[in-house]
Parts: sequence; structure tokens; C-alpha cells
Amino acid sequence: MAHRPLQFAYWVPNVSGGLVVSKIEQRTDWSYDYNKKLAVLAENNGFDYALSQVRYIASYGAAYQHESTSFSLALLLATERLKVIAAVHPGLWQPGVLAKLIATADQISGGRAAVNVVSGWFKDEFTKLGEPWLEHDERYRRSEEFITYLRQIWTSEHAEFSGDFYRLHDFDLKPKPAEVDGRPHPEIFQGGNSTAARAMAGRVSDWYFSNGKDLDGITEQVIDVKTEAALHNRTVRFGLNGFLIGRDTEAQAREVLREIVDKADREAVEGFGSAVKQAGKSAADGKGMWQDSEFADLVQYNDGFRTGLIGTPEQIAERIVAYKTRGVNLLLLGFLHYLEDVEYFGARILPLVRELEADLATSGRLESELARNGILATAAG
Repeated sequence: MAHRPLQFAYWVPNVSGGLVVSKIEQRTDWSYDYNKKLAVLAENNGFDYALSQVRYIASYGAAYQHESTSFSLALLLATERLKVIAAVHPGLWQPGVLAKLIATADQISGGRAAVNVVSGWFKDEFTKLGEPWLEHDERYRRSEEFITYLRQIWTSEHAEFSGDFYRLHDFDLKPKPAEVDGRPHPEIFQGGNSTAARAMAGRVSDWYFSNGKDLDGITEQVIDVKTEAALHNRTVRFGLNGFLIGRDTEAQAREVLREIVDKADREAVEGFGSAVKQAGKSAADGKGMWQDSEFADLVQYNDGFRTGLIGTPEQIAERIVAYKTRGVNLLLLGFLHYLEDVEYFGARILPLVRELEADLATSGRLESELARNGILATAAG
């Protein structure tokens, strides 16, 4: 798995307001026509996945939101190779209904549908819809049952599951998802930062998404998840969020970042920060997401600036490949001006990444770097 080329995903801007909570100009649109054009451009510029966001009500700079599963299917129909991940909330979906929807989308798209199971941080999205808001670790326990249920119904002709939140009795879903070499069912992604999230990923998820992190921060998470996965004879792959600002000089890129933060929508950022930190503090050990995020970090609402993908193409490519030596398999990217920046990435940055990856592989340095960083010691990957 370590020698596989890095994969790339982008945040689908199906929510208004762009990917930064700032009043800076963002030549990015949340409409379907714009996103259809973007999806085709992305798959032709080296992107493997797109992740459709999920929000249900106006909040923190996002006044309007397209629903994630229907939007994802529309993007699948508009593309040929791109895999599209729909973010979904247990508690707002009955898992059998979602399983049926994803199986249909997977059949229609030739095996390109996936889900990102979001345990939830925004209390109002549940309570204003009349649904209960569970305490932090209970949300992850529900999500683990949700994922186990999906696996069962997608792979068994007599699916059975009995949990505290969900039950399934001798159920045969037809049609099943498309048969694709190398995967038993549509890929299941999961986010989170807490101890409960990491343990859940090791037990049941295919992919673990991290908020933006520096090199040491993501290494800690990779080791924790791999250690748990090894106890269950499983492997998990790792995605890392990053907001990419590539310019011809580092000074130009840093100036863009400065302007984004200087023009931040302070009220929206502070409101978002208050909500997410309250949710994270509810983790049993207080290690939930966003707990050490500063104001500037929260201007990109998944800590994307912290990954450090800001500078020249050469600097960004070197940074991306450094994350590969820490066990990262996929970079989930956001941009300021999507159409221009995605094309810039494909033309100027991705070729450099591939050159650096080839050098790592032929020199044998990848294994030594993974071992030095403690990644190979935990599980094969």
C-alpha cells in the first residue's frame, strides 16, 4: 500500500460561501452547473475523488446547501472516472435506506460511489429537525453500528445485525453494489479526531479523514488508528485535509493567505469556533476536533491552513510527499478559486509530486522514512 501513488480528493463546493469563512473574493460557485464543470476538470487534472459536503441548515457563512447524496449522484453521472463520496449523518439517515440509495448510485456509476460517515458536531442540525442529540462518545458508538450495518447489508444475502441503535433481520438487498476488483463494497470514509473516533476507524472504517494537521500531528493519528486496526487484522487508509494556495512565488501565496484571514467574517468564524469547540470538549478525554484551533485556523473550517500547502509548486509538492512518509494515502484539498486552482494543481504541482514519489520508491527511502516515523512498526501499510 505504501508504494501506491498518492491520491487526491477535493471538497465539492455544494454549500454556498466557498471553503473559507472570509469576505475575500472566491470565484467559486455552489450551483450544479459550476460543479459539473469542476468535476470534469478535476478528473482531468489528477483527482481521484470528490467529497460532497453535508449541511442541513444555514450556518457560519453557509446560507444555502445542496443535499449531499443527490448531488453526488449528479456528479457521478457527469463524470467517467471520478469517485464521489457523499457525507452522511447517522441519526438523520436510516442505514438500510442509505444502503439502497448508495447501491443504486454505485450500479449506475460503475462502482464509483462512496460514503463519509459523519458523527456530527452541529447540535442544531439534529434538534431543529426533531432528532435527539447524543453525547460525544455515543455518537461514535452509533456511527460504528451504522457502518457495521452497511457492510452487512451490502455483502450478505441474509443480513443480520442487532445493536443498540440499529437492527437488521434476514435482509437481502438487491441489487447489491457493483462488483469492483479490490473492494468488497463501496468505500466507507470516516472523520474525527478524538480517541473514540480513532478507535472506531481502526475497527470498522476503510478510510480515516483527519482535519488539517502538521507532520507530527498526523503521525500521531496514523499510529493510533493503525495500532487499533492491527488488533482486528485490518488495514485502514488515511486522508488529510488541506487548503492549497499555490502561486509562482511563496510571497504571493502568503499574501493570499494573509488577505483571507484579514478579511475573515469574524462573527461567523467566532460562532463556528464556539460551536465546534463545545462539541469537541464533550469527548470523554477532551481530545475532540478543533480543540487547539486558533481563530486563523478556523477561517478554513477543517483546519486546512495547518497542513501547510501554501507556497510555490515545488514547496507544496515537497510538503505533500513528506506527508506520504507519515502514512498519508490521500490529500483532501480545498481551494479559493476552484477552476483556476484545480487546473494549476494539475499542470504545475501534480507532476512534481509524481517525480518525488518515483524518487522515493526507486531509492528505497520510503520504507526507511516510514520506519523512522514509527509507521511501519504498527502495521503493514
